[in-house]
Amino acid sequence: MFRILVCDDDREIVRAIELYLSEEGYEVLCAYDGIEAVEAVRREKVHLLVVDIMMPEMDGIQAITRIRRFSSIPIICLTAKTEDEDKIAGLNAGADDYMEKPFNPLELVARVKSQLRRYTELGNMPKGQGEHIYFSGGLLVNDDTKEVTLDGKGVRFTPIEYNILLFLLKNKGKVFSIEQIYRNIWNEEAIGADNTVAVHIRHIREKIELNPKNPRYLKVVWGVGYKIDNIS
Repeated sequence: MFRILVCDDDREIVRAIELYLSEEGYEVLCAYDGIEAVEAVRREKVHLLVVDIMMPEMDGIQAITRIRRFSSIPIICLTAKTEDEDKIAGLNAGADDYMEKPFNPLELVARVKSQLRRYTELGNMPKGQGEHIYFSGGLLVNDDTKEVTLDGKGVRFTPIEYNILLFLLKNKGKVFSIEQIYRNIWNEEAIGADNTVAVHIRHIREKIELNPKNPRYLKVVWGVGYKIDNIS
């Protein structure tokens, strides 16, 4: 059974999300500020976090930042509909997705399922025999073991980052627009996807590039999109 941690200082919102997720068969843990969320992720086996941005004691951004120091679980942040800064800040901190308040609980459940599916595929696949290895120069992704190495050293990615990197590396040399990347990774229409994709691309660059401002692997083709260069 998957265990979901829901964190919001509004107890009614937490209770509503808990009811919907419980009906889908998930075990739900509840927290009401960022400090509780961080401690719960440290203490319990949590598979996914749903966390509000605006909270007392420790807000969602601070909580996500701390959690990302020791965990790569999927994180969905909840933001006020008009606060674009919160959405970008959440993604910058390491969130995988966001939902705008007020939100449709059924859509949140769908996003939880989607994130867990990616997380399961990334972390729980059986060890393979090297049949699905993709590389460019010193950058290598083994999709059998779900491992990424750079010049022989392991690099840890969140599920979304991994899937974007794998998608581009499978198609190295080919340029993909933000909309194409979003549709292929999120499996939904790319409405307002620019910031979401751009933030994840920046995170990937920070992990694989010696100089992210002058990337060797993940290149931008201005006005078109992104690609992984084919480096021998």
